[in-house]
Amino acid sequence: MLDEECRRVGRPDPPCAERRPRTIDGAAPLTTALDWLRTVEGLTGTKEGCAEGDCGACTIALGRRDGGRLVYEAVNSCLATLAQLDGAAVLTVEGVAGNDALHPVQEALVETHGSQCGFCTPGIAMALFAFHHGGEPPEEALIHDALAGNLCRCTGYRPIVDAARTACARRPRGAAGDGLPGPPARWLHGGPPQRARHRLTRMQ
Repeated sequence: MLDEECRRVGRPDPPCAERRPRTIDGAAPLTTALDWLRTVEGLTGTKEGCAEGDCGACTIALGRRDGGRLVYEAVNSCLATLAQLDGAAVLTVEGVAGNDALHPVQEALVETHGSQCGFCTPGIAMALFAFHHGGEPPEEALIHDALAGNLCRCTGYRPIVDAARTACARRPRGAAGDGLPGPPARWLHGGPPQRARHRLTRMQ
């Protein structure tokens, strides 16, 4: 991502892949975004859990231009290949905070005690970042959809849902995360896993 874009979303100097344009040569065709981020970029905040796209511990956000604004999608990096990152701004949990301050979704997770063991927290933070940036209202069903691809065995989800509401309440009314109205957050692979959605619903 260009420096201009980092400033627009409140991250003037994030220690993350999206700030440095990359040309990748010689990578194996099936190299995943997760493997590249962890082993090449050294961005180990993105976790490997199931490696099958079910748990969401590896969630990152991909930003692409849509109608003149940058739209972020929550993506399972264990399924996405390097080729799918072409032309996108790649944002990991290391780059969410800026100006020596936490992002609103990170602050909300702290305040609502939305993390216990912490292994799933980076992925949840990225899913909430995409939701927050998309400008959707913090309605129960929409929050559940945004989090449906992220599993947590510790919290019971209630404090995480509370964190989503808290973060969105601090967003300017009628504005997306970069100050412009925009479409809802989306998933690269056609939607969160249906099994994960059912697990989330049962544990409320």
